Amino acid sequence: MSTDPIDGERLRRVLGTEELAPLRLRLRARYERGTQSDEFTLTDLAGHERRALAGLLGRRPAAAGSMRLRRSELDAALEHAGIAASLRQALEFLDGPLSDRRADRAARQQSWDQALSTAEEPRLVALVAEVTGAALLKRLSGSDPERAAVLLSEAARVISRLPARGTSRAQLAAEVLGDSHGLDNARPVATLVLRACANDRAIDTVEAAGLQDAEESARERWARLGVTVNELSLPALCLNLPVRGNDVDHAAGEPLHWSLRRLLRRPPDWEVSGRDVFVCENPNIVAIAADRLGARCAPLVCTDGMPSAAQQTLLAQLAAAGARLRYHGDFDRGGLLIGNFVMREFGAQPWRFGTSDYLAASTQHGIALREGKNAAALWDPGLTSAMAERGVVVHEEGVAEILIMDLALIDTSGG
Repeated sequence: MSTDPIDGERLRRVLGTEELAPLRLRLRARYERGTQSDEFTLTDLAGHERRALAGLLGRRPAAAGSMRLRRSELDAALEHAGIAASLRQALEFLDGPLSDRRADRAARQQSWDQALSTAEEPRLVALVAEVTGAALLKRLSGSDPERAAVLLSEAARVISRLPARGTSRAQLAAEVLGDSHGLDNARPVATLVLRACANDRAIDTVEAAGLQDAEESARERWARLGVTVNELSLPALCLNLPVRGNDVDHAAGEPLHWSLRRLLRRPPDWEVSGRDVFVCENPNIVAIAADRLGARCAPLVCTDGMPSAAQQTLLAQLAAAGARLRYHGDFDRGGLLIGNFVMREFGAQPWRFGTSDYLAASTQHGIALREGKNAAALWDPGLTSAMAERGVVVHEEGVAEILIMDLALIDTSGG
């Protein structure tokens, strides 16, 4: 603000009244926008605003709602009256310092560019290079560039520890961030890490299915990175999965649960290369197979609905070990969504889960469809059309007998 003398009392009478506050805001805006032109026009002026400007400039009041003005003319009038040295000085005296919005925007952009340039970890660099990624960082940091740089640094330190080998999320957060809750759901660093490392296609599929809550989704994302969340919940159910060595003390033919903790911390040496491993949706199928076949049942895994973290980890390990995964589920919307996910993400093939299988089963085991639009079966486009035409769903337990026959006919010796 200028140090030239101001007649504050007269200035308040001329321009500083409460009813002239909107006029002052409009005059301030010209400076704050960085407008350089001397001449300008103010439109839609109220009567008291026109009278105030006309009186200051020594003009006759006009009835028109607009006035053509010159900034230099306003400066000269204020200075000649001994009220202020310039319009800018008068406005700052009455309502505080003026800002240069253009310069402020340039400065903020420079600060953000500097903050984004601190990202060196490749996945974070790729994230903030995207418009949506940069917007996410701004939101998480409260639009504070310094805070954004800190978050990027913390996220990079977490990512440097990935993939982990069964480390709990709380332990990782405590060791890297000094806060055991620093990677909890919706915390800024956790959001950045998961977004930067995400398998977007898998995550979008899980969320689009609408079959899991936010905690399950987060648990699965961390599990892909070798980090456990609620590591003992929702274990993976299986039957007769062969493991090399004597790592598992378990009676053949009895269902077994594998926790996420166990799968990540001490991954079994699966002996499944070149073998069929059957995958079902419902735990009842595993129970029936154990009762009917026991040790004579082919290797069988249950997704228990949309596979959660432990189930996904187990399926990924089996696929990596060379197993031929074969999936069957309910002939309903949920079953088709799960089938799409398992077949795409783990390379599974359908197991009696096509159009002809549905048509044969729906005659005897169909239940009237009480759902809306079916999902598309990506492995068999005709299946969705057939289900829409028949208008019935077939639950997996309804075809258990034929599934058990398949499982019993497999040579479980592996030879």
